[in-house]
Amino acid sequence: MINNYKVLAIVPARGGSKGIPRKNIKMLIDKPLIAWTIEEAKKSKFIDKLIVSTDDTEIAKISKEWGAEVPFLRPAELAQDDTPGIDPILHALEYFPEYEYIVVLQPTSPLRLAEDIDGAIDLCVKNNHKFCVSVAESKAIPEWMFHINEQGILKPIINNNFPYQRQKAKKPFLLNGAVYVGQREALLKNRSFLSSETIAYLMPKDRSIDIDDINDFEWCEFFFKK
Repeated sequence: MINNYKVLAIVPARGGSKGIPRKNIKMLIDKPLIAWTIEEAKKSKFIDKLIVSTDDTEIAKISKEWGAEVPFLRPAELAQDDTPGIDPILHALEYFPEYEYIVVLQPTSPLRLAEDIDGAIDLCVKNNHKFCVSVAESKAIPEWMFHINEQGILKPIINNNFPYQRQKAKKPFLLNGAVYVGQREALLKNRSFLSSETIAYLMPKDRSIDIDDINDFEWCEFFFKK
């Protein structure tokens, strides 16, 4: 609990994965990928209940072995490649109406620590904000980013006048996918953790890896071994 509010943490982990087959339970050093998130969540000072939302019986079994609850199996229609990420979260909330704050922890962020989880919760609740998401500073400058049109010509993502000076660019931050915090009623209404009033919890880049492909996975292995 925090400020007498009950906190529910949800780890969404479907069985399908195109980039890395069975990614969520692939062994990272000495434990399945999802276990890194479960272990840190269990260290949280504020989380009252930790559940895994999955459609997969093997993921459910492994999650329970590492200390998470799996109170249901997610319906198949909520575990498709094109399923909006918020839908499994809203589905899980139907089972737990008594929790005032919701934390989503993606298993693809194994470097995130309990201090990051609690830091984001604390920032959101104590400042009376509806939403807080974790971010990391990015080297990419949006004003210098382009897409290529059908004729092969570079077109700016953001309209601006060139040449554009780096010194004039706003410091960019990227959602790192590690921690999402939201007030329950606001989340049900907004159907997203992103709104015009979402605040940012800044994390260091070395804890902000979001595993999408095998290169990300190998980088994490290198990080833990060094």
